[in-house]
Amino acid sequence: MKFRETLFWDTDPKNIDVGKNARYIIERILEFGEPDEVRWLFKTYSKNKIKKVMNLPRAQISKKSKSLWSLFLK
Repeated sequence: MKFRETLFWDTDPKNIDVGKNARYIIERILEFGEPDEVRWLFKTYSKNKIKKVMNLPRAQISKKSKSLWSLFLK
């Protein structure tokens, strides 16, 4: 997938590795992703992986987003 530059404003999206940067990708898409990016996320990573990242103590996901995705991931 070609990532939006505005989604990853602090790095060059071409340098993002789907395996190595999974946490970073999951956090950004859950927080700021558009519907097509969210669909890609759920095709690429398991629900367990997404839940694990979302529940990390220092996850970069707002309380509102976390509440929404927690309901979705039940």
